Amino acid sequence: MTDLDLTTDHKALDDDLAARRYFAKFETITRLLSGVAGEMEKDKSLSAMDAEVLETYIRAISWSFQALSLKYLVSGRLDGIGQKHLTIDFHESGFPVFQEIVTMANDAAQAEKHLTTMAGEAELKDEMVRRIVGERVVPTKLQYALSQRLYYEALLKGWLFFAQMHPEVEFISDVSGGRRGYLVHWAVYDSQLNVPVIYLMEVVDSGRKALPRDETRWPAVQAHLLAQSVGALKLLTIAKGFDTDFDDLHPKRLRRIYLGPMYSAAFTLQTGAMREVLDEAKAGPGEDWALAWTVEELVSERVEVEEGWFSRTEREVFRLDPFAAQGAETGATRITRSLILPQRPFQVLAEKDPEGFRALRKFVVGKEGRVLVYG
Repeated sequence: MTDLDLTTDHKALDDDLAARRYFAKFETITRLLSGVAGEMEKDKSLSAMDAEVLETYIRAISWSFQALSLKYLVSGRLDGIGQKHLTIDFHESGFPVFQEIVTMANDAAQAEKHLTTMAGEAELKDEMVRRIVGERVVPTKLQYALSQRLYYEALLKGWLFFAQMHPEVEFISDVSGGRRGYLVHWAVYDSQLNVPVIYLMEVVDSGRKALPRDETRWPAVQAHLLAQSVGALKLLTIAKGFDTDFDDLHPKRLRRIYLGPMYSAAFTLQTGAMREVLDEAKAGPGEDWALAWTVEELVSERVEVEEGWFSRTEREVFRLDPFAAQGAETGATRITRSLILPQRPFQVLAEKDPEGFRALRKFVVGKEGRVLVYG
């Protein structure tokens, strides 16, 4: 992607009302994603632990959007250099651009320092009332100061979705031979795609010391996984690299989950059937959207043993998609694509029945938040 592409794919939400609708839309979407995770747990697509981990990241995304909504609540009304607008990737993303996430992380690191120098919420509100009643003016600068205070307070609460969410580990069960099974999970905000990406890796640990308490291996594992968390890398490359670098950690299953793109006739640029569906749906502000959810999965098929003079090392052999060499091209055992959307766009999609969408699982959200699964 060229610099020109990056520039032309980005759009500043310079209309205050549009920005509020955008944040309200994502508040709805992130709230509904928990229901989708619950449905995937019911049909065994996710384990209870998988669903719980995913919901943790979804909450982090939701809180990040809430914080950003406070940051930009009033800044668009300022004159001069202080005027700021949220920038989104409106083509094949629909999410804020990567720089917004990086800036938010920088702000979070200095939130406490900012708050110590800012007037309190009660003081700012009292001054706003005095200006409105006594001087009969709109206290824009005071409103901005209050919004920034609330923004930094939100950042200080923590557990936001940053550019890198460092690996964590959950114990699954003991495995035969004194081994231990773990779920290692981490996430990134992809700088090219501008969408959150979550990784789940099930590993068997044959080391002497439990992985989370191993002061040597665990930091090395975290550094290795973050360095490999690049969308351009195939899962096969990531898993084989991990298998090679850690002789006593055996990756049995690796999944990469893309939460996005988000499509909306009001905010993003789509082509083909998706554009036609959203345009024809003419849905209201709360229902004018669709969110793609893609899961890439790589599973170990068997173990081969490499014999050396003084060593015996296990290596995983991964199963690739057998159809038309697709597995070799994708580096995955399977890829599952889903679409989450409200009822009205789904009705139009079902009526048009475009060929490229027939294989997708559809999670359809009703007005009361109930999730129905099709396909």
